[in-house]
Amino acid sequence: MPIFELMSLFITSLNSGSNGNCYYVGNHEEGILIDAGISCREIEKRMARLGLSMTMLRAVFISHEHSDHIQGLAVTAKKYRLPVYITATTLKQSRLRIEEQLIVPFKPLEIVQIGGLSVSAFSKQHDACDPHSFMVRSSVVNVGIFTDIGAVCPELIRHFRQCHAAFLEANYDEEMLAQGRYPAYLKNRIRGGMGHLSNKQALDLFLEHRPPHMNRLILSHLSRENNDPQLVMDLFQRHADGIPVAVASRYQETPVFEITANADTLKKERRPQLIRSQVQLRLF
Repeated sequence: MPIFELMSLFITSLNSGSNGNCYYVGNHEEGILIDAGISCREIEKRMARLGLSMTMLRAVFISHEHSDHIQGLAVTAKKYRLPVYITATTLKQSRLRIEEQLIVPFKPLEIVQIGGLSVSAFSKQHDACDPHSFMVRSSVVNVGIFTDIGAVCPELIRHFRQCHAAFLEANYDEEMLAQGRYPAYLKNRIRGGMGHLSNKQALDLFLEHRPPHMNRLILSHLSRENNDPQLVMDLFQRHADGIPVAVASRYQETPVFEITANADTLKKERRPQLIRSQVQLRLF
C-alpha cells in the first residue's frame, strides 16, 4: 500500500439536518462518529451500504445535547461498547442514561488519541449548554466538523484554515428564511448569532479563509424549509476554484470521500467497494 494511503482519512455524512446528524471519520484501521443523531439501526444500515464496518468504530464524540445529535447515542454506545466523549454539562443536560464506564469527559483544545486519529474540540456559538466543534487529524490530514454554529468566530477561522476537508454548515438562505412561514421568534433564533450559519456566512468563511491545501467541502445541516440543495451547491460551485463540493443529505448518506494531503490525489474519491474489500482483509 502506498505510504500516502496510510495517511488518508475517509469521511462521510450518514445524515445531516434537523432530523438527525451523524458524521464518520476514519482511517484504514479505525473510525469515530461525531454525533449520533439517528437511530443505531440507521447507522448500521448506512455504514453497511458504504462498506464501512461497525467493528471499526472506536468512539463517539458529542457536540451538544440537542436531540438531533444524540437520539441514537445510548443504544449505539451500549451495543458496540463505544466510549462516549462528552462534556459533563452536555451529559447532564442530555438526560441520557449511559453506562458510567463508557463516559469520557473532554475539555476544549485537549487532544484525544483514538488509535491513529487525533481528535480535539473547540467551543462554538450555539444555543446549547456547552457546544463544541471538532477537528480530526491523521499525521498529515485535517478534517473539520463545523455545524450548528451561530457566528463565525476566531477559533472557527483558525481551525478552518487547517482543513484538508470540512463539513461546513450552510443552514439557510437569508431570503428564504425572511419570506418563509417560520414565526418571528424562530427566525430570530436561527439568524441571531447563536443559531445557524447562513449560506452567505458559510461562503464568506470559505472565500476568505480556505487554505490552499483544501480539497473537499461538504455543505451540511441544510434547513428543509429555508434552503435548497441545488441553490447552495450552485452558489459554492461558482466560487470553488476546483475544490469539489458536495451537499450532505438529510435523508441518506453521502459517498465515502478519501481525503489525502498528496497533490496527485487531492480530488480522489475512494469507491465504497474498495473500502469494503480492505476492511474485510483486515478483519478476517
